[in-house]
Amino acid sequence: MAKVTVRQIGSPIRRKADQRATLVGLGLNRIGRTAVLDDTPAVRGMIAKVSHMVEVVG
Repeated sequence: MAKVTVRQIGSPIRRKADQRATLVGLGLNRIGRTAVLDDTPAVRGMIAKVSHMVEVVG
């Protein structure tokens, strides 16, 4: 299965609780941290939800 790498570039401070929970679900909780995830529609939806706090590296 294809993989996608995401890096957190924004802080979850003063964000809604569901956005913070989405970051934790992606395996991110600190600026600069990266996670390698399976490229599924569910993961793509989570990335889209917090796109202002993460970047897709590869």
